[in-house]
Amino acid sequence: MPGLTRGCVLSLLCVPWFVLRTHCFDIGLSTKCVPVPKEMGLCQDVGYSEMRLPNLMGHTAFGEVIPRSAEWEPLLRTGCHSQAATFLCSLFAPVCLDTFIQPCRSMCVAVRDSCRHVLACHGQSWPDAFDCDRFPADEDTCLTSINTESAAYRKFFPKPTCQGCPAAEEPGAHKRVLQTFCQNNFAVKVTLARRKGATGVSEYDVQGRVEMISPGSLFPFGTRTIIQQWLLINANCAHTMIRSSNRGAQYVLIGNVRDANIIVNKIYLWHKRDTQLTLAARKWKQHKCSKDA
Repeated sequence: MPGLTRGCVLSLLCVPWFVLRTHCFDIGLSTKCVPVPKEMGLCQDVGYSEMRLPNLMGHTAFGEVIPRSAEWEPLLRTGCHSQAATFLCSLFAPVCLDTFIQPCRSMCVAVRDSCRHVLACHGQSWPDAFDCDRFPADEDTCLTSINTESAAYRKFFPKPTCQGCPAAEEPGAHKRVLQTFCQNNFAVKVTLARRKGATGVSEYDVQGRVEMISPGSLFPFGTRTIIQQWLLINANCAHTMIRSSNRGAQYVLIGNVRDANIIVNKIYLWHKRDTQLTLAARKWKQHKCSKDA
């Protein structure tokens, strides 16, 4: 098949998501069609139910495919690109047709350019196994890239990005909190908790509904997902700020939208007895910011 040479396929998997492993797979070898296992969460919503084994990563059995693919699920949940699942599943669970259908080079480039900043945030680079030059050009038989996120779309639906960890502070007097709200675009109250993920590494979840203290550029129906993605991308910040508790604690996240990216600038831990923070949230709707705020 055009664009794929025979020989070893390197699978670079980063820690905690990936571990360096080498598999050799000759694309000329015979393969079999098997149902996509329910335990393979990465590829449950890709539009087909049967895959080929061995796959394009050189995996020959479910005992290898399922845990290897699971290591990529946190990256997928960051929402780094709308076609990340299609790209990854074309390699880990290729659709069962007469021949292997690879991702086109353009799809690889689109996913790489959107997702590699997430890997970089975790100290990793784009894997050699996913070198876009090894995939076929768009004029060949392959999965093409479809651009679903225009500049206008990103303006109305900004995304979280890798950033330096925001300051976690005590709120102080309610007037100081109101001034902080004025200096930023949004402020939301969330319940955050720590849990152990499928790979054994701690992950961080948004529990319950998100309270929009000051929505700014955020829409209520999408904010919970945005905060969850922010926690996944900036896991080092989440690890520092979230207590070691499965029950969760409440926080106020305050930030701006810059170049269609969500930036969290400050975090307050919401204590039930913190009357000043409660008072600031209550007064905000009637508060008028000064021009020099």
